[in-house]
Amino acid sequence: MATTKTHLPKKFHDAVIKWRETFLPDYGFLMESWDKHFPKEPRFEACAFREVGICDEIECGDLKGQPKFTRAVDLEDKQASHLLGAIKAQASTEFGSIQQHRLTLARAQDEKDQVWILRMMAEELRHGYQMLHLLLDDDWSSVSYLTGPDMVEEILSMTTGSHVLGAFNIEFDSFVDNAMFCTLIDRVGKYQLAMQRISAYKPFAESMPQMLREEAFHLAAGVVPLRRWVEDHARGGVYITTADIQKVLNKWLPRGLEMFGDERGGGTNVRYGLKPMKNAEAQGQYYAEVEKLVRDLNMRYVRARLPELKLKEAEALLDRILADGDTVQGIAWEELVHVPHRHFFRRRGVPAFELTGWDGTPFDEVESYLQHLSRHLPDAYRASSDFRDYAEQLRRVGRGEIDAAAASHQMPALRRVGGACPCSKSVRWIADNGAGATTSH
Repeated sequence: MATTKTHLPKKFHDAVIKWRETFLPDYGFLMESWDKHFPKEPRFEACAFREVGICDEIECGDLKGQPKFTRAVDLEDKQASHLLGAIKAQASTEFGSIQQHRLTLARAQDEKDQVWILRMMAEELRHGYQMLHLLLDDDWSSVSYLTGPDMVEEILSMTTGSHVLGAFNIEFDSFVDNAMFCTLIDRVGKYQLAMQRISAYKPFAESMPQMLREEAFHLAAGVVPLRRWVEDHARGGVYITTADIQKVLNKWLPRGLEMFGDERGGGTNVRYGLKPMKNAEAQGQYYAEVEKLVRDLNMRYVRARLPELKLKEAEALLDRILADGDTVQGIAWEELVHVPHRHFFRRRGVPAFELTGWDGTPFDEVESYLQHLSRHLPDAYRASSDFRDYAEQLRRVGRGEIDAAAASHQMPALRRVGGACPCSKSVRWIADNGAGATTSH
């Protein structure tokens, strides 16, 4: 299919470029390295693409078969409100991931890995640009007290700690985070973009195909290093081990699962024609895909350790180790990577604040569970405020001071205060401590 290309009005385009100069300072290096690493790919450009020829009829929900909406004003208020929330959340995640990745970008051991992540960051910038285009190209006043320009300012003012979704408020500790984030969190993004491709709001649907094409590269930017690290460790490498990968997987998969929303929800988006699946169904497909990914990593580990094995022999060996939990031909169960239980370390959704171990083992006491977490999460992450805040809320739930649903809503977060300041073009933020008190930022 053909695409059209659009740029934001100059002052907003310039604002994105200024944002890029702050949070993506290595952009110049990416451009200098582009032909070396991506000789067959068109050079990156900050713009908005819209696919031509997208289906004109609503593809699911109560209005299935009717013409898709081209203007926000024609949507029902609740429908438009859900859609606007999705666009703003999408924009927040795109810019938020750049802020996270830049923290540990320089820690890459390989230039190729670094440049691949840089390209991914640039494309995330374009995805955010795409969402700003949707906010400015239509009139959302029926469902928002903020104007399009104010919404753009709000999004560009967000930093790690103030983004819409929790996964984008967690700082990276090492370059393994960069790779795992692409592997798991961008995989959630792939699911969301694929579902939004059928959106009843045609401009949103038209924005998805190019984003999906770029998202495929983002997944590769994470999976390819993981595969290499697993094989290197199997051959005796000491830099990044399967134990390191396991702990980072444990850190990010719970946040990825939560990005689909509460397992009991999603029906409204289906009825409104905004997505084709409810939350639990999409989350289940995602989890199954992660299981296949982890099996692939383990197969690569086994074949690198025992290169004399044929494919079927390696598969049989892996199945035996996983089934029995034993050491077979020198490979122990503990050396492999395992998918954490879906209820492990959750703070939102049905399993929020359950005491479920990474392998599904139930715990009766909060302190014992926290000790379990301390053994199965990265050391640097356990020293973070994010883990501390989770532990404090878990203890409150355990003492009966608060239920899990309230604890989910009271996890400390930054939220916006007031509107945009017309003189300073800045915003003020406060940190909600969960008890109604706030501190300015």
